[in-house]
Amino acid sequence: MERLSLKQMARTRKAKLGHFIVEFATPGIGHIVKSAGGEFVLFDLEHSGFSFETVKSAIRYFEAADVAVICRVPSKNYDHIARACDMGAEGIMVPMVGSAEEARAILDCMKYYPDGKRGVALQVAHDNYRPGDTAKKQAAANRRTTLFCQIETAEGVKNADKIAAVPGVDCLWVGHFDLSTSLGIPGQFGNPIFTEAIQKVAAATKKHGKALGRLVPNVETGIDVFGIGFDFICYSGDVWVLHNALAEALGKLREACEGRAGAARRTKIAAAPAAPAPAKRAKKKP
Repeated sequence: MERLSLKQMARTRKAKLGHFIVEFATPGIGHIVKSAGGEFVLFDLEHSGFSFETVKSAIRYFEAADVAVICRVPSKNYDHIARACDMGAEGIMVPMVGSAEEARAILDCMKYYPDGKRGVALQVAHDNYRPGDTAKKQAAANRRTTLFCQIETAEGVKNADKIAAVPGVDCLWVGHFDLSTSLGIPGQFGNPIFTEAIQKVAAATKKHGKALGRLVPNVETGIDVFGIGFDFICYSGDVWVLHNALAEALGKLREACEGRAGAARRTKIAAAPAAPAPAKRAKKKP
């Protein structure tokens, strides 16, 4: 059975579970995510060292595993957005979206005529190198590309309702670290100021029928945010999952080995024969 497109996923409020890729763009990564139950990946170009050439290859790895790809571009620049689309990214995530005007400008970079101003490149990666009717191909690309606007500033929260109202915006994605920093409470995710901001963004997506997403560090946070309206839930990132699993396993293994070694030393000492008492010297007669 074919998976839902990102556009279709964004129209449901069912939980969509994925994973953040910031380090390991290897040929097997798509199938690893798929076999673990992942429905999408967020492939990062903002904070990683990945190049667009890497993106082009990685998208094919995920396509082979039938995993949807959201590509977070480094900026709102046309060449970043349009190039990611040309490489075949189904979803485009743009950081620091602060207004409806910015959202519309991003859509101009993503969409072909008549929905936008994207430069035309056909029979390349995004249409699987196949020939065909120009107008039909452009229309298909416009239907496919899915926009995730990151809300990670106080300005973005203030304008969340207007951003969510823009036709073509499919999901508002909370960047929790940057948002808390912009609000003057870095890392304080339980602060009422942060909670109120999240409620405003959630209300905007609910009002306009748009999806709501974020990255979560653990299962408990994922369950909590789903309860308040988040449906694109990106569980942790490749480097953190590897680090945490490895640190936990090695810690337990080291503790067990050191415990056994210590017990073995104590057993060996206890089992060792007692040293004979020194012989008494006979007293010399006067």
